[in-house]
Amino acid sequence: MSQKKKGIGAIFGGLLRGVDLSRRIVVNIIFLFLVILVLAALGGGGGTAVPSKAALVIAPQGFLVEELAGNPMDRAVEKALDTYVPETLMADVLDAIAAAESDDRIQALFLSLNGLQGGGLDKLQRLAEAIEDFKSSGKTVVATADIYTKASYLTATAADEIYLHPMGAVLLDGYGRFRTYHREGIERLELDWNVFKVGEYKSAVEPYLRNGMSDEAREANLEYMGDLWAAYLEKVAAGRNLTADGVSESLDSLVQLVQEADGQLAQVALSGGLVDHLAPRQQVRDRMIELVGENKEKTSFSQVSMDDYLETLGEGRHRYPTQGDGVGVIIARGTILDGSHAPGTIGGDSTAKLIRKARNDENVKAIVLRVDSGGGSAFASEVIREELVLARNQGKKVVVSMGSVAASGGYWISTASDEIWASPNTITGSIGIFGMIPTYQKPLAKYLGTRVDGVGTNWMAGALRPDRELDPRVGEIVQSNIERGYREFLQRVSEARDMTPEEVDPYARGRVWSGADALDIGLVDKLGDLEEAIASAADLAGLEEGYSVKVIQQELELADQLMIEMLAEVGDHFGPFNVKGLSKPKSGLEQRLLSTLEQHREMLAQFDDPMGVYAHCLCEVD
Repeated sequence: MSQKKKGIGAIFGGLLRGVDLSRRIVVNIIFLFLVILVLAALGGGGGTAVPSKAALVIAPQGFLVEELAGNPMDRAVEKALDTYVPETLMADVLDAIAAAESDDRIQALFLSLNGLQGGGLDKLQRLAEAIEDFKSSGKTVVATADIYTKASYLTATAADEIYLHPMGAVLLDGYGRFRTYHREGIERLELDWNVFKVGEYKSAVEPYLRNGMSDEAREANLEYMGDLWAAYLEKVAAGRNLTADGVSESLDSLVQLVQEADGQLAQVALSGGLVDHLAPRQQVRDRMIELVGENKEKTSFSQVSMDDYLETLGEGRHRYPTQGDGVGVIIARGTILDGSHAPGTIGGDSTAKLIRKARNDENVKAIVLRVDSGGGSAFASEVIREELVLARNQGKKVVVSMGSVAASGGYWISTASDEIWASPNTITGSIGIFGMIPTYQKPLAKYLGTRVDGVGTNWMAGALRPDRELDPRVGEIVQSNIERGYREFLQRVSEARDMTPEEVDPYARGRVWSGADALDIGLVDKLGDLEEAIASAADLAGLEEGYSVKVIQQELELADQLMIEMLAEVGDHFGPFNVKGLSKPKSGLEQRLLSTLEQHREMLAQFDDPMGVYAHCLCEVD
């Protein structure tokens, strides 16, 4: 090497070392700054104390979920920067309400429901049942919102008193399944969207083949959504001492009722018995002061937030013992993807690792897999299923508890179990397979004058390039692989359900079922919630009363845990950093539009199966 080259290399290396040194200095300065902020915050006083007489405030934000999405460190940073998209963990809400029921300091439950955007019907029903259990203690439950949606109103019906702002409304818009169909756009752009599937009900690929919903998809969707809507109306009617038919008829006559009320939607809700009081916010605060008294500042009622309350409980928050022999619970929430992924997404490798951790833990005698997923990669689904098989072969009992959705790949991973539990309103089934290979050689040539040419040592060289027309032989191979995958899916189900593949097939073909229907046709064993599935797993494992329940989840490094705690302390005492341009829009409409666009982007970005084969139903409802 010449001296000139050596000199350039030395200079370049020196620059890199300088950049790395600068990076380390900046990181250390930020870390020190955070430490100072935390010490200052901690010096300002002790931890949260629960007043001797108070209301527990439950104010869910975003969607109710089984597992928070993303890495905890990323969430902590997003909260500090005010870019976090809120979610509310079901376990937090249930633990807080259960503890408050027997806590003499908590004299009332206050449900502030403006921020609750949604959650599967099974989650909303579990929340309502927890509130009803709380009421059995003789304590009062008050619910309030400016506008009630399906989710927030179902929660409110469990309360003793429902308040609505005089300018608000109760909007029960039913369940819907609406998607964007792209066939005409694909044709205009002259894209070749090569689709392969098995099952006439496998509607996940319809947006790329049609301009509207097929008759088969319309039939299946209406059937399971009809089951969900009927269950919703029954729950509402029971909570408000009404009839389901009466509530349904009022919704059908809403235009006339609003006109008769001179356009006052809140008055319609009051007249129809959906709410107890129309009241501005101060009047609601005054009612809470009557129940629990004023706070120290004399500005509102005496209260403690859910997060602060859980912090004071510490280990006492858990509804089950956490030590000794017991049941390991693993949450499988989100799209199933190949590889390792953060919570909120089911990674084939990362979820299998959690199962492996449970099966190698001598204190874990049974595993409950809580599935809340519409599926995804068929390969990753099989990786997870195989790990569950190993756990069973090792003597562990495996019980699947289905959440709001456990369909397609979500059902695939459920087959390696001793029992399958579902909510009556779980969306399940969708036993089918599909694959897609889009190519864009035509628009490249037409609009850019760009063409691809070359040579290869055999016909497969370059056969999967998206800028070349798909070779028909590749299509034949993919379709054969899809059909084989479907046969394997049927075989997995038939072995798990003690049926023949021929008996399973009429209930497969990509069709979606409600949990209640799935029980009738033999796709699940029992109907019940997560707690009942845990109890059944303990019974199957021969565990005695007082068994432990441990949620098995991805672990954080000590440094990450400390950083998360510091960021939380800073946020609690100083609020989020105001970083221009990073804040999420606050408008509900803006968030909904951006969320819809993001879902479309993520759906395509998450198609990562190594064989291009997917067991996904895309069957969530609005």
